[in-house]
Amino acid sequence: MAQGLWVSLLRCGPVSGSGNGPDDEAMRRALGSLPRIDALVAHAALDAHRRRLGAAALTRLARQVVARQRDAVRAGTPAPSLDDSAQQLAAAARASLSARARPVINAAGVILHTNLGRAPLHASAVEALAASAGRYTSVEIDLATGARGARAAFAEGALASLSGAEAALVVNNNAAAVLLALGALCAGRRVLVSRGELIEIGGGFRVPEVLARSGSQLVEVGTTNRTRLEDYARAFDEAPAETAAVLRVHQGNFRQSGFVEQPELGALAALAHARGALLVHDLGGGALLDLGPLGLPGEPTVQSCVAAGADVVCFSTDKVLGGPQGGVLVGRSEAIERARRDPLARALRLGRLPLVALEATLALYLEGRAVEVPALAALHRSAEATRARASRWVEALRARGVAAESVEVAVEVGGGAFADAALPSTGVALPGDAERVALALRSGEPAVIARIANDRVLLDARTVLPLEDEALLDAVVAACAAR
Repeated sequence: MAQGLWVSLLRCGPVSGSGNGPDDEAMRRALGSLPRIDALVAHAALDAHRRRLGAAALTRLARQVVARQRDAVRAGTPAPSLDDSAQQLAAAARASLSARARPVINAAGVILHTNLGRAPLHASAVEALAASAGRYTSVEIDLATGARGARAAFAEGALASLSGAEAALVVNNNAAAVLLALGALCAGRRVLVSRGELIEIGGGFRVPEVLARSGSQLVEVGTTNRTRLEDYARAFDEAPAETAAVLRVHQGNFRQSGFVEQPELGALAALAHARGALLVHDLGGGALLDLGPLGLPGEPTVQSCVAAGADVVCFSTDKVLGGPQGGVLVGRSEAIERARRDPLARALRLGRLPLVALEATLALYLEGRAVEVPALAALHRSAEATRARASRWVEALRARGVAAESVEVAVEVGGGAFADAALPSTGVALPGDAERVALALRSGEPAVIARIANDRVLLDARTVLPLEDEALLDAVVAACAAR
C-alpha cells in the first residue's frame, strides 16, 4: 500500500511549493534577467543624473528601483529591459532632486505658510545672511578685547528691550524654548495645565508629551471648556511644595467659543507667585505689535504677557515676528539664567545663520521699521491695494490669452496664529482643469503654490511678494498652455 502511494506521488510530479517545478524555474529566469546594479547605474541615459547626484546616491536609488522590480516580477509582472529600468531610475533621480528645498511663489492665501518656511525675510536680513554665510562672523567674540564674548548678545538685548522683560534667551524654535523652560525650571515637580490647553501643534507634537520629555509632572486642571482660578488653587493645595509652575498655553491654532472660561493671565500669575511657583506662558506666535486694529483680535503681544506677570514667555521668531526659525524665552532674569545654565540650552542654541538674520530683523523693530518686515507688510497691505494688484494681473493675463478673472477671497495668517481670523483679499481665478493647472504651476520654474476653490485655481494677491509679479504671470501663462 505504501509502495503504491509512493509511485503515485512520483507520477504526479513535485509537490507545489517544493521549488523544483517549471514555474519556479521560469521565476528564477525572470528574476535573473533583472539588471545588475552597476550596469544600470552606468547606463548612458543616466549621465546627467550621475553628475548631479553622484554615483553613490544614484546606486542607492538603483537598489530601490530593482527591489521594487523584483517584487513586481514575483507578483507576475514581466521583467523590464535595461532601458526601461534606466527610465525608472531616471524618474527616481528626478524625484530625489526635486525634494531639494527651492524658492517658490506663495499665491496660496496663507501668509505664514508652515510648509513654505513661514515668514520670508526682509532684504536687510537677506543681505546680512549673504555677508555672513561665506565668511567668518563675530558670533561669540568680543572684538574690543579679543576674548570670548556672549553669544546672541545683541538679539537677546533687543528682545528684552522690545518685550519689556528683564532678560531673554534665544534657541532654535519655540518647542525647544518650552522644553528648555520646563526642563530647567520644573524637572521632577508638578506643572499645572488647564485641560483646555493640552493641545497638539504641527507635526503631531502634543503638550503632554513635551511635559513628559522635560521630566516634569503634568497635573490637569479644570475641564476642557471651563477652567477657573479656584481650580488652580485646589491643585496647588494638593501638593504645594511639589508644584513648580503653572503652564499657560495660548490657543493660537484653534478657538473655543460658547460656554468657555479661563482666568486672566495676571490673576494666574498672582496666584502662582503667592504659592511660590512660576508662571510659564507658551505664547506661540510671538507678536511684538498689536494687530487687533487690522481686524486680527485675540493674539496677545509678548509685551502684554510680560506685563501681566509671566515669569517666562516662550514664542517663535518665524511667525508674526517675521524673522528666521528660532525660539525665545523672555522674562525674569533669575528664571532665564537658570534656563541658560541648563546643559540642554547648548543643544538647543540658535545657529549662526539664523542668528544673523534674527539680529537684522530685530534691528528693524528697534528702528521703528517693523511694518517693513514682509509678513507684517502683507498683513498691513490694504484691501484696495490687493484689489488693484489682482486687476493688473487679470489685465496682463488676458492680454496673453489666459481668460482669468478677479474674485474676492479671504487670506489666513497661518503659522498657528489667529485661528479663524482672516483678512479680506483679492484673488485671480484661472481657467482650465484645476488639478492639472495647479500641478503645472507647482512643476514650473519657479514653482507657484496656489489653492483650489470651487474647482478653480486661485492666486492670492496679498501673499505674493512685491517683486514676484512678472515671474508669476510667466508661470501662469506656461501652466495654462501646458497639455
